[in-house]
Amino acid sequence: MAVLEFITAGGAENLWPARMQMALSLGWHIIFACFGIAFPAIVVFTEWRGHRRGDPELTGLAHTWAKAMGVLFAAGAVSGTLLSFEMGILWPGLMDRFGEVFGFPFVLEGFAFFVEAIFVGVYLFGWNRLSPRAHMLSAVPMVLAGIAGAFFVVSANAWMNNPTGFRLDAEGAVVDARPWAAMFGPSTWPQFVHMWLAAFMVTGFLVASVYAVGMLRGRRDRYHRMGLLIPLTVAAIVTPVQIGVGDWIANAVADNQPAKLAAMEAQYETTSGAGLSLGGIYRDGELRYALEIPYALSLLIHHDPDGVVPGLEEVPVDEHPPVNVVHLAYNAMVGIGTALLLLAAWFGLVWWRRRRLPETAWFLRAVAVSGVGAVVAMEAGWITTEVGRQPWIVYKILRTADAVSPAPGLGYGLVAVVVVYTVLTLFTAVVLRRLARGHDTLAPQEAGERPGSS
Repeated sequence: MAVLEFITAGGAENLWPARMQMALSLGWHIIFACFGIAFPAIVVFTEWRGHRRGDPELTGLAHTWAKAMGVLFAAGAVSGTLLSFEMGILWPGLMDRFGEVFGFPFVLEGFAFFVEAIFVGVYLFGWNRLSPRAHMLSAVPMVLAGIAGAFFVVSANAWMNNPTGFRLDAEGAVVDARPWAAMFGPSTWPQFVHMWLAAFMVTGFLVASVYAVGMLRGRRDRYHRMGLLIPLTVAAIVTPVQIGVGDWIANAVADNQPAKLAAMEAQYETTSGAGLSLGGIYRDGELRYALEIPYALSLLIHHDPDGVVPGLEEVPVDEHPPVNVVHLAYNAMVGIGTALLLLAAWFGLVWWRRRRLPETAWFLRAVAVSGVGAVVAMEAGWITTEVGRQPWIVYKILRTADAVSPAPGLGYGLVAVVVVYTVLTLFTAVVLRRLARGHDTLAPQEAGERPGSS
């Protein structure tokens, strides 16, 4: 009976199921979005190297990856479509009031999605039907559309964190809406670059982890070595750059959302010479059981060990984010990111000195878990971004509780989304597993005798 009452409730009771449904949808979709952003570039690079070297194993690897890319794109299309409906169904208070300001990027993302879908089809069905050059050129719009789609979606989220491009009249109504200005707000570029690099990290480490597992099981052939080497190299190059971008985005948060920064560090008091806190539990205005790196936060934000960092005491209590969730998610993101950086350094150092992969099984074990680690780090980063903005859906203007739909029965939507994503996850896993078992290394004549290749 209590479950039925929860599902059919409306009004204020809708806030929890609406948040959980949105969190599940975003958390699931963002993994597939990463593949949509980064995987096409990795696949095309691998195909290009195969043709350049006359290497049928590389072109076969690219062909297998292209099929997997098509499966992942289809799954991402389903979750992306659900998300587009959820924005209007779950949050009518947001879309009705501010849709004219930040809705424009969603329109542009729709065009980017259709362009990407068209050229994913061309690329997949163009194998052995187009010349190598024409086939690889057909992938260029696919790669660019994936990047553009990510930019448009992230710009909408960045606007919610730092709303610009409009004015509010005396009654609180939106006037002088400027969608272009809203799309290029102060958080857009830091968030986009952070997400773009995260996509290459997630894709690179996840794909490499699959081949690391195969190598641990004794499959040490060149196909598996290259399947690990190419995506791992991409991820290893991107990881230190991402650490540097972290400084950029931390400064953007400090400038525009000081309450979020205070929650990330679980810092209640405004402090000069603030340290970075590792771990701990926030309770009664105090962070307990944490390790602290003295002066590190002030150095990170102000590049001055005596810089002043505002604490949560500057913010009304009813505007505090859920501090423990934000702090621990931020720590997880930074901690896993540091571990991935060490893995990239291990790989890079051995490759620089010996031009080969590290031979120890511990390296392969580390790569095998790096994919899951990269996903967890990315999800933790999004939790930090989204939960750290609470209780606002539009920062400092519209509370999340005031934007949720009052319609009864949103709990049914949460149950339906759980079922859909469970089925979709199982279906995707089964198809990808079959592809992995039946990978096709093209025969030399197959790789070299496309139309126009002679």
